[in-house]
Amino acid sequence: MATGFFWNERTFWHAGGNYAGTLQLGGLVQPLAAGGLPESPETKRRLKNLMDVTGITRDLDMRDAPEASREELLRVHPATYLDAFKATSDSGGGEIGLHAPFASGGYDIAALSAGLATAAVRAVASGELTNAYSLSRPPGHHCEPESPMGFCLMANIAIALEAAFAEGQIKRAVVLDWDVHHGNGTEAVYYSRSDVLTISMHQEGNYPLETGALHDRGREDGAGFNLNLPLPPGTGHEAYLHALDTVVIPQINAFAPDIIIVACGYDCAASDPLGSMLAMARTFADMTTRVKQTAEEICDGKLVVVHEGGYSEVYVPFCGHAVEALSGSDILAADPLDHVLTRRQPNPRVAAFQKELIDDMAKELGL
Repeated sequence: MATGFFWNERTFWHAGGNYAGTLQLGGLVQPLAAGGLPESPETKRRLKNLMDVTGITRDLDMRDAPEASREELLRVHPATYLDAFKATSDSGGGEIGLHAPFASGGYDIAALSAGLATAAVRAVASGELTNAYSLSRPPGHHCEPESPMGFCLMANIAIALEAAFAEGQIKRAVVLDWDVHHGNGTEAVYYSRSDVLTISMHQEGNYPLETGALHDRGREDGAGFNLNLPLPPGTGHEAYLHALDTVVIPQINAFAPDIIIVACGYDCAASDPLGSMLAMARTFADMTTRVKQTAEEICDGKLVVVHEGGYSEVYVPFCGHAVEALSGSDILAADPLDHVLTRRQPNPRVAAFQKELIDDMAKELGL
C-alpha cells in the first residue's frame, strides 16, 4: 500500500468575487492589483509544483477523482441549498454566503473538491491506500449544511465521512482541525452526534467570531464529543506540539476511531496574512508524524489529510511539502525561513505560559 495524493487542475480554476483581501469593494476599499480573496489558486498550485520539482510525487500514488454525486452531497447539504448554489453557478456565479463567492461553474468545482476528499477517505477506509492527502479547493471546514462562508462552499470532510459511513466502511471517526480558524462547519454537522469526535485547535477570536469557545462541547448525543482549543495569538511550535501531546492525542486514543481526518490549514504558520500564530514548516511535519503514529497504533494507520486554509503563496508550499512526511519519503524541501522563524519563536517564559494555558484549558474541561 502507499500514500495517495488526490488532486485535479480544475480546482485551481475556482475564482472569487469583488474583494480586496476579505473586504468587499466599495466606499473607501480600493481594488487590489491581483484582485480577489486571499484564497487564491497559487498556494495550492505552488505546493504541487514544489512537489514535482523535489520529486516527492514519485513516492506518492497520484490520483484524480470524479465530482461528489448529488446523493453524496445530500447526506450533508439540503436540496434547497444545493439547488440555489447550482442555479447561481449556472447563471454566471455570484455569492450566496459570507465571503464565499464563486464564478460560473463554481458548483461543479466545489463538488469536485468534495469528490477528491471523498475518494481519498474511501480508498483509505477500504485499505486500498495506507493514508492519503486531498488537495481540495475550495476548502470546506467553514461550510455549514445550509450556510457557505469563509471561502468554503461545500463541507468536504463531512461529505467524505458520510459516504464512508453510508457504505459501512467506518463506524467512528475523528476530525482534527489545526487551521488557524475555527472549524465551525464540521462542528455544526456533528455537534449532536457521538460517532465523530471533532477537535479544533484555532486562534482565539479570529474567525468566525461567534464560534469556537472552549466550553462548546456538543449537545444531546454529541455532548462531550466536540473539543475546541482556542489558542492565544502568538502560539508557537512548542505549544502546538504540547497541545497535541497532552490533550489532542490522548482524546483521540480514548475515542478509538476507525479513521482520523486532519483538516489541514496552513494559516497558523508565522508568515500567514490571516493569522497571528508562529507555527513553522517543521511544526506541520512534527504534528503530522505524531498523528500518523497515533493512527498506526489505533486504527491501522488510516489517516487522511484534507487541505483547508493557508494564504502565503511563498510559504504554504514548504508547509505542505512537510506534511507529505505521512508518506515516509526521505525527500525534503528545505525551509528557507526556518532560521528566521526559529528566532521569532516565543521565548522560554512565553512558551511556558502558552503550555500552562493549554494545561489549564484541559483541567477546566476535566480532561
